[in-house]
Amino acid sequence: MRKARERGGIHIGGPGAPDYVRGEDEGEVKAWSKPMDKTAVMREARKGRTEIVSKSGFTEEAIKYAERYRPYLRLIHGKKIVKPRRRK
Repeated sequence: MRKARERGGIHIGGPGAPDYVRGEDEGEVKAWSKPMDKTAVMREARKGRTEIVSKSGFTEEAIKYAERYRPYLRLIHGKKIVKPRRRK
């Protein structure tokens, strides 16, 4: 709920639902001890998430995947944007 407020969204949560919604953006917050890998990013992108916030960051492979195949996806490590969203 705190991260949803920090990102300017409304907390939703629950199984299969995004953690927060802000306008048309759906966000997911992960507080894992290891960086998110490519498969975890792929899984969230398939669910329609447009922002992923990770406490522990992302692997290089995950960032490269998002840059090449998911231009609309924004990756955030803490409060720093690792991969900004590109609109076509």
